[in-house]
Amino acid sequence: MDVIIQSLGFQAGESLEAFIKEKVGQLKSDNIIRANVRLSFTQDKSDENKCCEIVLEVPGNDMFVKRVTAHFESAANACVDVLHLNLKKEKEKRLDKRQADADLIRETIEQSKTV
Repeated sequence: MDVIIQSLGFQAGESLEAFIKEKVGQLKSDNIIRANVRLSFTQDKSDENKCCEIVLEVPGNDMFVKRVTAHFESAANACVDVLHLNLKKEKEKRLDKRQADADLIRETIEQSKTV
């Protein structure tokens, strides 16, 4: 998987980039083509003004998550947690569909044997 990190309006340090690559690399799926990570500051004047957006390029619809927290590390961590749940949900959906197709084929074969 390719991980592209963009920091808008500042220069991200090597430790931050290494942390993000490690976290995004933990996402397990054969379907992930690329992860685009965008780090920026929001216009908000509060302490929670660090924004992390992650776009996972997968076949079909891409997955997008955006989180704003006080630290880039916690924002990236929150994004990865949400993406992990989304990937798990997509996998279960694919497996359920495959199981439904297998059940339909099995029923068709059984009906053709009785005819």
